[in-house]
Amino acid sequence: MKQMIFILALLLLITACSSSPTGQVTNNADVVSIPISDLSEEVSFYEHKVGSVTIRYFAVKGTDGEVRTAFDACDVCGGSKGYKQQGTDIVCNNCGRVFDIDGLGTENKGYGCWPSYLPHTVKGDNILINVKDIVDGRHRFV
Repeated sequence: MKQMIFILALLLLITACSSSPTGQVTNNADVVSIPISDLSEEVSFYEHKVGSVTIRYFAVKGTDGEVRTAFDACDVCGGSKGYKQQGTDIVCNNCGRVFDIDGLGTENKGYGCWPSYLPHTVKGDNILINVKDIVDGRHRFV
């Protein structure tokens, strides 16, 4: 009986430790897939670990229903302090600059602080982000 309880506890522990963050499923080593149904107008933050570096990024639906993705870092403000949501805006935790969520998801045009661009594609009911694109943003979090 003790052996059976130990095995069940071990299986439970293994299952709990191997689960993915809610809403994030890695289809393979090359692509992160996030179900669009898991997204809303509330920002969802995600992490990808590369060695000792944790790369943070987020996804959100704009008021127009379009999905926006970006690194949780800024190239101008020293990056790793990230952003927070206030209503329908994203606010830089470093400089306090405010951005309308509907304007996110584009490359910085040289206007200062801006959530760093992270490209994605939509396929079916999922947004797909290339792991290479995530890893290429590693320098923002070192």
